Amino acid sequence: MDGYSKLVAWLKVLLPLTALGLLSTLFLLSRNIDPVASVPFADTEIQERLRGQQVTAPFYSGTSSSGDRISVSAGTMATANDQNNAATDLAAHIDLSSGTRVVLFSDTGEFDLAYGASSLAGNVVITTSTGYKLNSDELLTDFENMTVRSPGPVAGTGLSGTLEAGQMTLEKTDDGENAHLIFTKGVKLVYRPEELEE
Repeated sequence: MDGYSKLVAWLKVLLPLTALGLLSTLFLLSRNIDPVASVPFADTEIQERLRGQQVTAPFYSGTSSSGDRISVSAGTMATANDQNNAATDLAAHIDLSSGTRVVLFSDTGEFDLAYGASSLAGNVVITTSTGYKLNSDELLTDFENMTVRSPGPVAGTGLSGTLEAGQMTLEKTDDGENAHLIFTKGVKLVYRPEELEE
């Protein structure tokens, strides 16, 4: 028997023994896990979860009676009272049948799923595919009739410059095809033609 064959014969014995030794130390030196130990949650988080039902990362989608596609997602959603669901980190995407897209973002909000209505609050951002980007403190939506209304002031940029208004409404026309942004209560538009050229 030559030296190479002796080496292979010894390795056939030593390598499995070494593997066995490593596996045994893995189990012998591991920590004991106490199955009764508490799960690492904050007390306030446990109390919130016990108070009501909560869903993490919910996603809803549907179509209105006029053919508009709606999808709503949130960070968390919990039952607030009998009808409404309170949500955080909201995002709503509305694809109108006319081809326009409206995207809504907010920190918090409430949904009445039975009536298809919601109220969004806290850093509300409204973006449209037609070039508007608006900010508001509160936004009321009626997904069934496809109206979006800001009862308070809005400010942002549009196709022709910057604008401010005391109130804004997005609603569909009587024929149900097109949607219009209507600004009321002290509209201030600063026209900037140089922004249009860029």
